Amino acid sequence: MRIWQSLLLFCFLVATSRIGNTAAQEAPYDQPPEIKPPLYRVRYEKSLEKGELAFAANFTLWIPDGVKRLRGVVVHQHGCGEGSCKSGQTGAMDLHWQALAAKHDCALLSPVYEQPETADCKLWCDPRNGSDKTFQQALADLGELTGHPELSSVPWALWGHSGGGHWAGGMAILHPDRVLAAWLRSGVPPLRAEGDKPASWNLNEEVAQVPIMCNLGTKEGVTDKEGRFARVWGGVEFFFTKLRSQGGLVSLSIDPLTSHECGNQRYLAIPWLDACMEQRLPKEPGSALRSMPSDQAWVARFDATNPTRVEAMPASKFDGELQDSSWLPNERIATQWMQYMVDTLIEDKTPPPAPMNVKVIGNRIEWDCQADLESGVSQFVIVRNGKAIARVPEMPKNPFGRPLFQGNSYSDTPVQPLAMMVYVDESALLGEEYHYQVVAINTSGLRSPRSEVAK
Repeated sequence: MRIWQSLLLFCFLVATSRIGNTAAQEAPYDQPPEIKPPLYRVRYEKSLEKGELAFAANFTLWIPDGVKRLRGVVVHQHGCGEGSCKSGQTGAMDLHWQALAAKHDCALLSPVYEQPETADCKLWCDPRNGSDKTFQQALADLGELTGHPELSSVPWALWGHSGGGHWAGGMAILHPDRVLAAWLRSGVPPLRAEGDKPASWNLNEEVAQVPIMCNLGTKEGVTDKEGRFARVWGGVEFFFTKLRSQGGLVSLSIDPLTSHECGNQRYLAIPWLDACMEQRLPKEPGSALRSMPSDQAWVARFDATNPTRVEAMPASKFDGELQDSSWLPNERIATQWMQYMVDTLIEDKTPPPAPMNVKVIGNRIEWDCQADLESGVSQFVIVRNGKAIARVPEMPKNPFGRPLFQGNSYSDTPVQPLAMMVYVDESALLGEEYHYQVVAINTSGLRSPRSEVAK
């Protein structure tokens, strides 16, 4: 065996040796979805060493087809508690988030910190307690496993929910040179002292250059002051105001429909991250992150007495105090932000891409599809001999927002069991010849062109 082949085999064995035996895992983490390329997974046992991660953790990575060198990693980070942590097991399989990553030649990563329900969430959501170190180790090991060693050095676009928002914001403070943007849904790093406890985080000058969106539901203390999550608003407002007063590129968006569940936030989060990635990803591998252009920026007025106020304008026309404004990267995002703040019904006039790779095996039809970047995928129409005969799923559901083909959990991830792009035509007659096509429908109701014919 040649030396380079031996080295490749060694790297593969090193990385795969960290993949946990699911039989040894404890519920609810003992049955993660099965994976195969372009999905990869590594797992680590918990550590008893001080300063290291106190929970087991696994990391699932998706890599777009045909990418020779990755430009970055989009990270979808779950929140606290067993339910949220378990939901992270499908984060890298989300077609909509994959569309964002693929557009920019980035990988999509979903970490899962296997926190027991009664354990202290801060043992992972504060990245200084070992999750930062394990996260970076996972990227290095996944780089060896996938043949993409650049994973250990490329920048990160972070999305986090609840405790994941704390984690993503903390990572922006710790690594402003690596975080190109961070979306913090219903959670931020705590900057305020509480009682006799000092603030656990302090802002540095460098984090002011990282685009950060603070996003929460209006029932998290904005308009509903009595709900279970009413305390979220106080921490978010303090974080936003302090960072913005220091010149931070920080925004505030309030979902008018929800509490702590993620709702329809992805229809603003994905375009917002897309705009930041477009401007900040290095053009040359290994180069530093680029700065956001100031001449394109818009701002929205922020009034603490009326935080749901909707008014955005070019930054050059704003005449108020900096801390009384919310930064937005450009006019397009400002327009979407204003609509989101009213009813979350962000307009989409672009139809989704047509399904592809349609195959017919007996009476079983299979296909692939890339999600619409703006609106995801809600449903597929099966066309036989030019006539629509079925929809998959027949009635898409989502209790937390727009109906999605893959469903959507409280924590913005596909539900299990994962939806399959498969339809069995039980009305097909033996010996008859049929031609099939598939049409995708996005969550705005727009239809794709028909796929190529398969028979």
